[in-house]
Amino acid sequence: MADEPTKHENKKYESTANIASTKTTKASLTAASRQSQRLLRLGNLLTIVLAMGAALLTSSGLSLVQLLENQVLSAFLQIRGPLVPPEDIVILAIDDQSISVPEQYYKTDPQKYAYLKPLSKFPFKRTAYAQVVQKLMQAGAKSVALDVVFDLPGSYGEEDDRQLQAVLQKYGSKITLAAKYDISQSHQGVFTQLILPYEKFRNTGVSIGTVNFPVEVDGKIHSLAGEFNKLLSEDDSLADKVPPFEEAVLRAAQVKYPQLAGGGINFWGPAGTFEAIPLWYVLDPQNWHNYLQQGKVFEDKIVIIGATAQLANDYHPVAVANSWLATEEMAGVEIHANAIATIMEGKAIAPAIKSRSLQGLFVLLLVGGTSGLITRSKSGSKRFMLSMAVASVWGSISYISFVYAHSLFPTAIPILAIAFCGLSYLGTEIARDKIRTQQIVDVFQKYKTSPVVQEIISQQQELQDLLQQRDIAVAGKILTGRYKIVKVLGSGGFSETYIAEDTQRPGNPQCVVKQLKPANTEAKGLELARRLFRSEGQTLEKLGSHPQIPQLLAYFEEDAEFYLVQEYIIGTPLNRELPSGRGISEAEVAAIVREILQILVFVHENGVIHRDIKPSNIIRRQSDGKLVLIDFGAVKDISLLQTENQEPSPFTIGIGTRGYAPSEQCFGRPQYNSDIYAVGMIAIKALTGIAPHDLPRDANEEVKWTHKIVVSQGFAEILSIMVRDDYKQRYQSASEVLAALDQLASESNKSLLQQGDSSMSTEISIDESDLPTRRWI
Repeated sequence: MADEPTKHENKKYESTANIASTKTTKASLTAASRQSQRLLRLGNLLTIVLAMGAALLTSSGLSLVQLLENQVLSAFLQIRGPLVPPEDIVILAIDDQSISVPEQYYKTDPQKYAYLKPLSKFPFKRTAYAQVVQKLMQAGAKSVALDVVFDLPGSYGEEDDRQLQAVLQKYGSKITLAAKYDISQSHQGVFTQLILPYEKFRNTGVSIGTVNFPVEVDGKIHSLAGEFNKLLSEDDSLADKVPPFEEAVLRAAQVKYPQLAGGGINFWGPAGTFEAIPLWYVLDPQNWHNYLQQGKVFEDKIVIIGATAQLANDYHPVAVANSWLATEEMAGVEIHANAIATIMEGKAIAPAIKSRSLQGLFVLLLVGGTSGLITRSKSGSKRFMLSMAVASVWGSISYISFVYAHSLFPTAIPILAIAFCGLSYLGTEIARDKIRTQQIVDVFQKYKTSPVVQEIISQQQELQDLLQQRDIAVAGKILTGRYKIVKVLGSGGFSETYIAEDTQRPGNPQCVVKQLKPANTEAKGLELARRLFRSEGQTLEKLGSHPQIPQLLAYFEEDAEFYLVQEYIIGTPLNRELPSGRGISEAEVAAIVREILQILVFVHENGVIHRDIKPSNIIRRQSDGKLVLIDFGAVKDISLLQTENQEPSPFTIGIGTRGYAPSEQCFGRPQYNSDIYAVGMIAIKALTGIAPHDLPRDANEEVKWTHKIVVSQGFAEILSIMVRDDYKQRYQSASEVLAALDQLASESNKSLLQQGDSSMSTEISIDESDLPTRRWI
């Protein structure tokens, strides 16, 4: 063969190839890498800022932080659901029924309903309260608390006041009266005034407690009345003299309660959780006898009398509600019932960490530790999922602490900070991917005619528009003044193939044009490629003399790119005859193997290894039904050259297709019997219907396939030898395989060609034989 390359040159083009074809490509990829690293550092910086910001926010005690934590508490109460309230607390409600029913009854028959006269008009006579308290104490109530401020003489006369005064004097320390702080604002500032019960009432030995609750930044009541007292100025002496209402009630009832660890009301449930008994039932004989069991329901109970009627306007937004994100109002008397139960049961809600500075340090360690944990994963999406998981776990821990220990850890700020850490990593990963993709697209756009680039583009869906642009760009192009490109037939890993018209032949017959562009375009590399191209062109011209190999019509160089013009074979690729999941008969397979091997005898005799035999590279010609072997791998070496002084790349490229290429070929050391291996795998695929890469292998890397189908022992042995992993243990030539098949036929009494379809157990799999030829990198 003229101008044959040296062994050193051949060894180079058979073994390795540099992935970055030019310095410009390397520079572009390096720039993308730098930008990617900057984004990664940005993600790390954001997590540090988030951790420190969360710590500072927590320790600052800003209204926003309190608002978020209050929302968390409301959510926890909603998740927990209502509890059964303590039985020893009873609400006697001045409800709408107690206001309207006695008035209606008394107007209907004043004599019959004379006992309801004190309730016949609202506000009620103080005689009514006196009678109610009298009956409750006689029924054995532990104490009675009046959540009504009697700060002025009554409007029904002095005698009416004396009735209540007498009862208060009689039961004295077991009765609790309400006081309140009146807060007013003027141009001179905010003034706080303590409003105590009427002097005649408070000098009876009763307990007095303030009923004011502090209102949080969310406009809701979360805390005990005692917390309001703490908010008063330290120099306000009244704050020390009058205890909060709930504590005064418990002292009057002589109930010992544990020392308070916190000041939050642990609501038993939304409005209506504590059953309220209408006040008028106590004065109505029938209800007192039947519903109230002659007062037994009040025996040894703390009874709180207060308004639940809308007319009384004593409703306040609270932390607990019947539904998510809803704001619900609760009557003041029921809030007091929850507060008394909270203190009595020792379940006041307290911060798990009391010091704000320690809370900030805790949040810093929590968020910072989480960031350190999730950065162990290299994937931004995995980091995001981990952060969400940690945030959920921390929310669960906080909830458990609230339910079982009645203590609250900082929750909202850490969860938000951890979540944003994950989002920052996810966002930076998305940005990095977009930058990398754009960099790759820019490089591919510039070098899209490169065979290596074409291989990558063909396997990336998002880059397919580049191929479409390429189709538009090359359509109608005339090569060497003769071959007019009609369309792009395909873009594989090593070349671009076109259907073209030969404008210089009668009828403009179609032909196949393969464009090959060396990755190495330096002068020395280009010269080496030129020599190889001429040598391989001569080889293909010789091979084209075989009737089952496409004829080489021309080969030429244009603009430092190489072109082969071959005969256009009209027919059907063999892969269409070998559907996945369904095999064909042994006789048909044997015929296919024989025909391909007969072609290979000629190819190998001419010193050529095909290196990419697979079903899609075998065409059944339409005119005579014969198999035609196309796409010889030898010409692909032109695209993979390195110059002699080029540094060796850590990447090596093996020509072939997954499943059909043996191990030695994958490592860039093909043998003649590498083609035999591929033919054997085609036969096994045809028999089993299973793609070669889906077939199992034993410990020695030998293909296990005979258990999948029913096949004659002799034919199975021949195929098994053809696909041995070690090329030294395979048949060494195509002639040797044909001889084995002939011997098998002569020893058999029945021809394999007469056998019917073998019953087979198949597995549905995807055959990659019709995909572009791949490299192993």
